Amino acid sequence: MTLMPGAEPFAADGSSTGALVIHGFTGSPKSMLPLAQRLAKEGMTVRLPRLPGHGTRWQDMNLTRWEDWYAEVDRAFRELAERCDRVFVLGLSMGGSLTLRLAEEKGDAVTGIVLINAAVHSERKDRHLLPLLQAIVPSFPGISNDIKKPGQDEGAYSKIPLKAAYSLSKLWAAVRQDIDKVTQPALVFRSEVDHVVEPSNAEWIMSHMRSADKTLVVLPDSYHVATLDNDAMTIEDASVSFIQRISSK
Repeated sequence: MTLMPGAEPFAADGSSTGALVIHGFTGSPKSMLPLAQRLAKEGMTVRLPRLPGHGTRWQDMNLTRWEDWYAEVDRAFRELAERCDRVFVLGLSMGGSLTLRLAEEKGDAVTGIVLINAAVHSERKDRHLLPLLQAIVPSFPGISNDIKKPGQDEGAYSKIPLKAAYSLSKLWAAVRQDIDKVTQPALVFRSEVDHVVEPSNAEWIMSHMRSADKTLVVLPDSYHVATLDNDAMTIEDASVSFIQRISSK
């Protein structure tokens, strides 16, 4: 199996504060590496896994399901929980969906969450056809590199594997069903212009999770992959401040 450039997982051992960083659908650790490295520079113990089926070739994703992606983040989370007194989870797009699922499943073991253009539904007109299409069409044109800043590459597939996309919709359904279990402190980022995830996702998450401590930050100068875009430093600085604030309580 040959990995795409930059698709390698990242790990750094540091303090008793752990940070699990999760990339998005069809993406790779490359999209979240600057954020993970910043957290490590701040002294945290960091894990940025490569989700199954990602970072190789798009056909591999159609052999995986959302339970496989969740199993990998659960493994990384348990590794951090064994090493650290507190664990924060940060996710981009589908990584945000998996972050919410971890928060629902792990309860107080998740100290806080950071969501970056997280998704729990889609408004695409063809979404209702996905159950049928995924059985007969292997892929659609991709949604990668929605980045305003020139010269950036998130290391994602050029196609959307439809069997995997159908499974992603089931993850979203599971997250929506249990959203009232999310009570952890939450920092939510939404790009003002996002060609992949609609603004209604962040609005729905903010209004339905039961976190008493929750903040929405709108990113004015970034598209979907905001971690590699013009507002990346805003995300990094605010995430570090959030983690430090919650950790000091």
